[in-house]
Amino acid sequence: MSHLDAELQEIRAYYGRTLTGKRDLRTNACCCRESVPTPYQSILSMIDGEILDRFYGCGSPIPPALEGCTVLDLGCGSGRDAYLISALVGPRGKVIGVDMTEEQLQVARRHQHAQALRFGYAWPNTDFRQGFIEDLAALGIADNSIDVVVSNCVINLSPAQPRVFTEIFRVLKPGGELLCADVFADRRLPARLREDPELRAECLGGAMYVEDLRRLLRDTGWPDYRVVSRSRISIGNPTLENRVAPARFWSIKLRAFKLPSLEDICEDYGQAVTYLGTIPDHPQRFALDDHHTFLTGRPMRVCGNTATMVGETRLARHFNVEGDRSCHFGRFDCGCAPEGVESCGCC
Repeated sequence: MSHLDAELQEIRAYYGRTLTGKRDLRTNACCCRESVPTPYQSILSMIDGEILDRFYGCGSPIPPALEGCTVLDLGCGSGRDAYLISALVGPRGKVIGVDMTEEQLQVARRHQHAQALRFGYAWPNTDFRQGFIEDLAALGIADNSIDVVVSNCVINLSPAQPRVFTEIFRVLKPGGELLCADVFADRRLPARLREDPELRAECLGGAMYVEDLRRLLRDTGWPDYRVVSRSRISIGNPTLENRVAPARFWSIKLRAFKLPSLEDICEDYGQAVTYLGTIPDHPQRFALDDHHTFLTGRPMRVCGNTATMVGETRLARHFNVEGDRSCHFGRFDCGCAPEGVESCGCC
């Protein structure tokens, strides 16, 4: 067995047999600190309690405007996010959930027909597949076939994170979106922490240094990604907290679009965008990231990358974009990175 396979087997055993519910977690890293948006609370109330109890995550990476989309949930576990998205994509949409842990997938699968009936569907629009997020081709997921990829506190568990991002980029359609929440660190962790089985299983050992994330995404094909939200992680276990000190950890939700025209810094082309207020559950404003909130009807000057993100993706019908890239005015000041996080993305 290779070192990679051994690490995957450890994680599989931890989430399949060691953990029977949230109460078994030894830290707060895999506990969701971001509440599900209010409009989605009614959907959560329709999801079976067994699914919710086996849910582990550090955020709420559920994008809007999903009607009719094909969404891939990486590390879907017992299926909480997959079922929430199932209600949002509607009967014409589809949700593919991928997880390597059979025990988790058993929970997700045995509720498929019941959840479809609760959402008013004649047939389930969910498809749960057992496999590895590092090799989506082995699961039959083709190039350029997915509208949106979501992941909730799972990529840090992978011993081959560059391969995961390469696979995400491959399967996304042009203009497709990655929205993920995960654990990141303010420095590169030493080998003794990265290789600690307990720290890896609790989502700390595999936390990537935020600047290495930026470089990895750039090299994969995302020269600009956006931080949507972030929160400092309180580990909640003095023994493990001392073991990882002085490193600090953050739960960060990030958004990236597969767009070939994005540049590695924000450039000024004299463009402006106006949000039309038509995204479901966002009648007054829409936040693209932590410093781009568009108010309905109010034109906003933006860099070329931001104009492309809202003008050449599934969001395009909800925005009016003025101007093009025919005239360049130099670098655009999109603002500073959030306090405590290094230079994530262009902005």
